[in-house]
Parts: sequence; C-alpha cells; structure tokens
Amino acid sequence: MAEKNSWKWQLANRITTADELAKLIKLSPAEKADIEKSLELFRMAITPYYASLMDKDDPHCPIRMQMIPSALERIRGEFDLDDPLGEVKYNPAPNVVRRYPDRALLLVTMQCAAYCRHCTRRRVVGSTDCTITREQLRQALEYIHKTPEIRDVLISGGDPFIMETDALEEIIAAVRAIPHVEVIRIGTRVPVMLPMRIDKELTDMLKKYHPIWVNTHFNHPKELTPEALKACEKLVDAGIPVGNQTVLLKGINDDAKILKKLFLGLVKHRVRPYYLFQCDLSVGISHFRTPVEKGIEIMHSLTSSISGYAVPKYAIDLPVGGGKVTLGYNYVVSKDDKELVLENYLGKLYRYPAR
Repeated sequence: MAEKNSWKWQLANRITTADELAKLIKLSPAEKADIEKSLELFRMAITPYYASLMDKDDPHCPIRMQMIPSALERIRGEFDLDDPLGEVKYNPAPNVVRRYPDRALLLVTMQCAAYCRHCTRRRVVGSTDCTITREQLRQALEYIHKTPEIRDVLISGGDPFIMETDALEEIIAAVRAIPHVEVIRIGTRVPVMLPMRIDKELTDMLKKYHPIWVNTHFNHPKELTPEALKACEKLVDAGIPVGNQTVLLKGINDDAKILKKLFLGLVKHRVRPYYLFQCDLSVGISHFRTPVEKGIEIMHSLTSSISGYAVPKYAIDLPVGGGKVTLGYNYVVSKDDKELVLENYLGKLYRYPAR
C-alpha cells in the first residue's frame, strides 16, 4: 500500500495498453479494438490513482471519458486544426510561445502524469517523454532576458510537476533570476491525476521563488477526492495561490448543476475557479465540443446561483493565436443615448442612465 502512495510508483505503473485497461474495466472486443487503433494517433497513460476513480461498468463515467481513447478521435472535424492556438507561429525561441506582449509560455516537458483525451497540445504532448534540454533552456532564457516587456512567465508542457524537484528548481531559479520577470506561473494537472506528487520537498522548493502561482485543471466533481483536495491545500498553505481552469466537455460537465458542485467544491478548499474554457479546435476532439450558446446559458445559470468569486470566466482561445476572449450572457436589453434597459438574473427589467 505504501508504494502506491509514491508518485514515482504511480508513474511507473500507469495503464498504457488496451490489455492493461481491460483488467480494470469491462471492454467489449470492439471497444478494445477501437482503443488500440486510436492509440496509433495519441498515446494513453493513466495513473493507478486516477484509474481507481473510474466506474468499471459505466462507459459514460466522466473519468473514463476523459482518459479512454475512442473511435471518435479518428474523425477530423470540419473546423479541426493541427495547431489551434498558433503556437508554432508565435514561437520566437526554442520552447517559448509568446502571443501577448507582457507574458510568455515556457514549455519544459512533453510528458504528463496522464494523457487527457481532450488535450489541446496533443500534436506534440506524449510523443516523447523528453524534457527541455540545457541548450533549449539556454536559448529560451536568453530570449526572455533580452525582452524586458515580459513580466509574467507561465511554465507548462506537458506537466512540469512530473519533473524531479531539483530539475524543476533549476528552471524556476533561472527564470526568477531575470530581473523583469515579476510573476512565475505553473500549469499542472498533477493535483488531479497524481496528488501524491505535491509533497513537502516540492512545496518547500516552490516557496523559495515567490511570487509563484499555480493553475490546475479539475473538470468534474468526481475528481474532488480527499487526496486531490489535500494536494491543493498543501500548495495554498505554502503561500501559492491556486486557480482552476476547467474545459467545457460535452457529455462530461456541460451541465450547470455539475459545474456548480465542482466550483463550490473548489472554493471550499481555497482554489479559485479561473476559466471555463470552450474546448479547442484540436484534431480528433470535436466530439467533446459543446455549442457556444450552451456555454453562455450555463454561465448565466451559474451567475444567478452562486457567489461571483466561485464563477470562472467563460473563454474561447481563438484559432491561430488570436488569444483569449471571454463571453457572457448579454444583460443589456436595449440602449440609447439616455439610458440602458438591463435585465437582472431573475429576468426583471431595470432602467439605468447611460451617462
């Protein structure tokens, strides 16, 4: 039992084949064949911890749907793009993506604890278990250092938290040494997939380089286990603000009641819902995308039923590097030079001066 609480044991014992998966959940021969064929396009890896959350009898289990390959992944949707966020276009140095003037994305590994089927960076993530080389890191740091407009660096991948602590510290320390970098952020799904990785060694290291911010990625209330929530609390207790970026996924969480339970569960444990993302236009994941209007309806329902600090921003990351835009319900019924007619959350109308 003790070894299962080791994050390295969890990584070494991930479920990666259809045969291994069939020992845990019920799979028909057709389902197994579909999985094997889809694995030719994008690998599977599921930590034993996260696999334990799956309902072995329910193919619509939200954990299963996020992790298990399906035949739908082999369909290229009409609007699918190989690089939906334009990261190749906005790549001024090795492993650096810069789509905004004051911030940069530093990709330090192509490996994750587990591989989400809705991964937006699936064209490269999981292809190898490599991390950034010293030469790539040198060139990336050189670019950030000579670009004083960059005040915010987001360290991502893959998932930085699956790196050894000393290797990750080397990167964080080098970024922190750049005078104009004010904030370092880390994007991770480790608290959800591999919560035992958030240990004292890691949090003690991170505390040395404040201000550090962490954004994680809970998609469903079923992921709010005691282990996952404890991992988040360890980060917060180390003085690290933790935000959450949920992806709106068809058939998994595209329901206001499910998201309400998720967001309230997060804030109860000091994790701030930050973004609710429309699923990106990556190849092979069109079956996860919901209509934008449905997302707006869900946000309208949430806004009227829970406190503002528990409601994330609903965002679309525009194709080919257009950046994020946020969408919401339009409460303006009409307007002219003198006044606006506004609708409140109950649907009642109110007049408000335009000036």
